[in-house]
Amino acid sequence: MGLRDDLDRYREVGEAKREDLSEFIQYGDLGQSRPDEVKIPIKIVDLPEFVYDPRDQGGVGQGQGGTPDVGDPVGEPEPQPGDGDEDGDPGEEPGEHEYYEMDPEEFAQELDEELGLDLEPKGKKVVEEKEGDFTDMTRTGPASTLDFEQLFKKGLKRKLAMDFDEEYVREGLRVDGWGPARVYEWTRRNNVPVSRAWIEEAYDSLPADERGRWDSIEEMEAEVDRESTAARIRREGVDQIPFRREDERYRYPEIIEEREKNVVVVNIRDVSGSMRQAKRELVERTFTPLDWYLTGKYDNAEFVYIAHDADAWEVEREEFFGIRSGGGTRISSAYELAAAVLEERYPWSEWNRYVFAAGDSENSSNDTEKNVIPMMAEIPANLHAYVETQPSGNAINATHAKEVDDHFDERGNVAVAYVNGPEDVVDAIYTILSTEDDES
Repeated sequence: MGLRDDLDRYREVGEAKREDLSEFIQYGDLGQSRPDEVKIPIKIVDLPEFVYDPRDQGGVGQGQGGTPDVGDPVGEPEPQPGDGDEDGDPGEEPGEHEYYEMDPEEFAQELDEELGLDLEPKGKKVVEEKEGDFTDMTRTGPASTLDFEQLFKKGLKRKLAMDFDEEYVREGLRVDGWGPARVYEWTRRNNVPVSRAWIEEAYDSLPADERGRWDSIEEMEAEVDRESTAARIRREGVDQIPFRREDERYRYPEIIEEREKNVVVVNIRDVSGSMRQAKRELVERTFTPLDWYLTGKYDNAEFVYIAHDADAWEVEREEFFGIRSGGGTRISSAYELAAAVLEERYPWSEWNRYVFAAGDSENSSNDTEKNVIPMMAEIPANLHAYVETQPSGNAINATHAKEVDDHFDERGNVAVAYVNGPEDVVDAIYTILSTEDDES
C-alpha cells in the first residue's frame, strides 16, 4: 500500500467520522448551514506526515554548540517557540473545524436511511406531454402502425374456433337412415362447430351406396376416432387464416404527462410572550431539518413563514425564529392568513402543501376547538403538523396539541409531535414525515 492509498484511506475515515446525523440535528450548530447547503461537522483525523527538528543539528558527538563556559547550566534545553513558558497573550483564533457539505437532496437521502423513510413526492403541475411507448391500441390508424401480431392472433383464434373434423362428420352422414337434419342435431350435442349448409352440401356430394355404411351412430363412434384440431394442425399445417376487418388494431403511443413536483411549506410559529428562547430554539431545531428535507425531495420548494401572537403576519425566514412578542395567543389567526396565502399563490391543483405549526400549546379560550380544528380540516394539504415545545413539561393551560391530537386521531394527514428537549427532535421529525409517508 503506497502513500496515496494511505491518504485515500484516511480521507475515507474522515468522512466516516462525520457526526451522526441524528446527533447533528439534536445538538449541532444549524446556523452554519444555508437553505441550499447543509454543513455537518467532521471529527478531524490528522493525516500522517514526517516532522523535522527545526533546530540546527551538528554532526555526531558535536554537542549543542561547543564547550560551555564555566557557570553555564548543563542538561537544560533552551526554550523553543511554542513551549508555552514565554510571555504573551493567550490565543484568540478559533480552533480548526472541518465540515462535510451536502445539498438538500443528499440530506434527504441520508435522513431517509437514518429514519427508515421513503417519501415519494407527488407531481402536481403538468409541464410537458410527450409520447411514450406504442402501448395503446385503436381501431383505425395508418398502415405502418397496424399490429400484425394482434391481427394474426385474432385470426388464428377464430380458425381454431371454426375448425372441425370434416371426415368424422361425413361418417355421421353414412349412418343408415340419418339425413342432414339428424346429423346437424348430433353435431350440436357434441359441440362440433359445423353449419347446417355445410352438412347439406356434404350429404348431397356423398355417393348413395355409402349412406348406409353404419347400422347405428354408436357403431360409427366405436369404430371411427375423432381427430382434435391441434393434432390436425400439427399434421396438415394451416392453409389460411380467416382475417376480418374488425380484427385490425393500430398501435399509437401512450401520452405521458411530465409533472413538476412543486411544494410549498407554510411554517407557523407562536411568538407570544410565553415563547421564550428555549422554546424558540426547539422550534428552529425541528423546522430547519424539515425544510432541508422537503427541499431535497421536490423539484421546486417555496416557503412561507407566519408569526403570530393574537394576530398573524408574514415574515422572512431570517426573522422567523428570533421574533418575540408580548401579546397573547390566538392560533387561528395564523391559519386564517395561511389559508389566504395558499388560496392566492399556491393552488392545490398545482402545489403540494405542508402546513407546519409550532408553539407551547397555549391558546386563547375555545380557539382550538371552534376555529383551528375546522380550518385544519378545510385547508387542503398533504400534511398538517403541530409541534408542541415545552422544555419544562406540560403547562396547565397548554392543551392545544392534545385537542388537535385527540380530534384527528384517525385522520392520516395530521401529525402531532411533542418536543421537551433536543433529544426529542429526531423522534418528532420521524412522527411528522412518517405520517406523510403512510399517506402517500
